[in-house]
Amino acid sequence: MDRETRGADGARTCETRYFATSLDPAVVTAAALLRLVRGHWSVENSLHFEKDRWWDEDRHVCRRPGLAERFTTLLSAAVSVLRVLNPGGKGEPLKAQADALNWDIERAINLMTR
Repeated sequence: MDRETRGADGARTCETRYFATSLDPAVVTAAALLRLVRGHWSVENSLHFEKDRWWDEDRHVCRRPGLAERFTTLLSAAVSVLRVLNPGGKGEPLKAQADALNWDIERAINLMTR
């Protein structure tokens, strides 16, 4: 179980989340389980949320076997390249950087070949 209290715009809310696991309670402590759960969500929030929010990854339907995995790999690679190259400088959102490169293909190619 994980409890979180947030305050947005002055309103306070409290959420309680329950998680199921097959890990042996004699081996894993509650603190270790909490670290595992929070570690999972840090990955979700840092990469998957970004890909889903800006590139609608969860709404893509691929019917050919293996195509979904290839699409996800290409999208993850593109996001990683944008993070490393940082073409827009500090502070510019990743989506804005991607959109700018989409409109300036020559600049995108120059970034990839430098």
